[in-house]
Formats: sequence, structure tokens, C-alpha cells
Amino acid sequence: MSTLDGTDLEILQLLVEDARRPYSEIAERVDRSGPTVSDRIDRLVELGVIRGFTADLDRSRITGGVEVLLDVELDPGGVASPVERLAAAESVEHVIATADDRLLAVATLEPTRTRELLAEAVGLEAVDSYRLHVVADRRWSPGIGDAALDVDCVECGNPVPEDGVSATVDGTRYHFCCPVCHSRFEERYERLSESA
Repeated sequence: MSTLDGTDLEILQLLVEDARRPYSEIAERVDRSGPTVSDRIDRLVELGVIRGFTADLDRSRITGGVEVLLDVELDPGGVASPVERLAAAESVEHVIATADDRLLAVATLEPTRTRELLAEAVGLEAVDSYRLHVVADRRWSPGIGDAALDVDCVECGNPVPEDGVSATVDGTRYHFCCPVCHSRFEERYERLSESA
């Protein structure tokens, strides 16, 4: 099992600064070849370190309305999958669920449409209360920090240590905490393949 090295961290920082940065430019900055950078980025995607490449939009310029922070206190157990339901609303950009049954959402809408949004997305019966704050300014400043690779074993769910095992089975890369888990996985995979 590999870890994140200095080159991986440099690549991640460069992508965080500008996800549209050409691989050739990244390669030059990290003193590696373009294909090496491409392979490393593919590996980081495969490991789930990179979940996607997105554009940071000013939604108020294309959808109308104003950017708001919505703080919703939910009735415990009042609705299934409230995060997914609110996130699916067209005007909502980000949703955060807290451990105390609150949802925080960034949305772009006319403030007078807040009740309508909540009624459609999660149902007013599931809402204890809500507050709406018009956003005056915000900054997104992602960083790498003290990054360390944190991958779970696909067999037992334990963290995969630096000396863990990685294997490709039918074109998919899997990571294991130890050779025993690797063997169990392969045996089960073979049994399932034979019975299919």
C-alpha cells in the first residue's frame, strides 16, 4: 500500500488552487513527466482522495436570487435522508448535517421562497425551526494541511497501514490491511464468480 509523498501533496495543492491547470504545467512544477502526473492523479482518484473536479460558480449571476445561509433545526427522526433531499433542490449548493439534527445549507434564492424550498425538499412537518441569513461575503480556501492517506480495508474495514496489500481484481484496484484479508477477499470473489 502506498502513501502520499511530497509529489502527491504538491499535485493536490496545485489542483486545489486551479483544477483546470494542465497536467503539463503541473509536471513542470513538480519536476515530473506529464504521464507520471497523469498516473498519480488517476491513483489519487482511485483511492478516493480526489472525488471530482468542479467549477466554483456564482449562482446568483445565472439563477437570480441572493446567496443565503439556511440554518434548519429538524424534528429528530422526522424525515429520511434530509441531506440528500435538500441537496437535490436546484437552488441549493452545499448542505452540512450536524450531530444535533441541524442542516446548514448554502442556497441561491429569493428569501421569500425559503418556506417553499423547505416544504418541497424536506417537508415542513420535519422542520422545528429555521433561520435565514443573507450572505454578505464568503471565501473558500481549501488546503492540504497535514495530509496522510486514510484508506479502509475492503475486507474488514480496518485502516490500511503503509505496508498493506493492494491488488487489482477484474480491473478494479482493492486495498487490504493484511495478506489474510487479501486472501479471504480473493477466495470469496472466486466462489461468487464460479456460482454466477
